Amino acid sequence: MDDQMFQSQTYGNLDLCGVREKALEFINKFPDFPYQLIIGTDSQPKNGSGVDFVTAIVIHRIGMGGVYFWKRIVESKSLVLRDRIYTEATLSLTCAQEVLKVFKKDPVCKTLEIHVDIGQNGETREMIAEIVGMIRGSGFKVKTKPESYGASKVADRHT
Repeated sequence: MDDQMFQSQTYGNLDLCGVREKALEFINKFPDFPYQLIIGTDSQPKNGSGVDFVTAIVIHRIGMGGVYFWKRIVESKSLVLRDRIYTEATLSLTCAQEVLKVFKKDPVCKTLEIHVDIGQNGETREMIAEIVGMIRGSGFKVKTKPESYGASKVADRHT
């Protein structure tokens, strides 16, 4: 991903090292809870003049809420749905690889999932096998709708 900062409602602007620091603080408050590290990207066309992509990093304290960080990437040209979905998946994969580098051997990395904004209903259903295969082939767990809240709820909130 580019050098753009992540945003947080709680912590403001943070680079990826800052995201790690705040994520570990969040986890260390209640270390006995199970946690899930989620990365998801969603997009929204901008009236024919480009596309907003938002990638979210979510640390979910299962059963007890979570904290998330997001960044926006603006593509200046319009993209058809298929290209938008592939770009979303690629942005999530790139972010996941960067997170693994920065978070190093933090235990939460073992729970990393990529959430994609595709599902059995709607135009994206024909792309499920391709996108899921691309992400699994890169070594990551993947969730689709309706379980892909990292993309379809969290990232979507900021598109």
